[in-house]
Amino acid sequence: MPAIDILINYISRSSIITLFVLIWLSFYFITTFGVLISKYFYLSAWLKIERNSLESMLMGAKTVRDDSILRKCTSAFSTSENLLNVCKNVAQKNSTNGLWLLSMIASTSPFIGLFGTVVSILDTFSGLGQSGSASLGVIAPAISEALVATAAGIFVAIPAYSSHLFIKRKAYEVIMCVERESELILSNTSKENKGQKSDV
Repeated sequence: MPAIDILINYISRSSIITLFVLIWLSFYFITTFGVLISKYFYLSAWLKIERNSLESMLMGAKTVRDDSILRKCTSAFSTSENLLNVCKNVAQKNSTNGLWLLSMIASTSPFIGLFGTVVSILDTFSGLGQSGSASLGVIAPAISEALVATAAGIFVAIPAYSSHLFIKRKAYEVIMCVERESELILSNTSKENKGQKSDV
């Protein structure tokens, strides 16, 4: 039996709630990969910028490059630790933006799938009670079809959780790079201030 026929047969026998659950999980699945791909490219580009800026500072530059997020918090005349902290907090917020969605999908998908299974099993037993035929040959296929929703929920949760961990790690790399830049800026500022005091 071709896969398309099995799918059509499954859809025709499923309840409205089971179909709703499967559509909901399909939306979650697509959203997971949308967030993963967009955040991966965004964070990779940003990490490259911050690494280049950090490298140029390690090579002797007095301040960050123009494309770094910390550029808004520094000037040639003065640098405030409080202002740098604000920029670091903004960087942390921007880098972890969207993680809540992956976390929500990973935690709720199995429950949504389980809900679809429970409703489908209740529907099956209700139909069996009305028809009066409760043989194993009738119950087993109905229950196996009901478990598809649970399997779909777990199938969606696994990539969502993995994506959450992957993006979280990438965001951590960006934040750590920004932290190092900030420390170098403060170090350069304190050296300049000591040099100015000794000149006086």
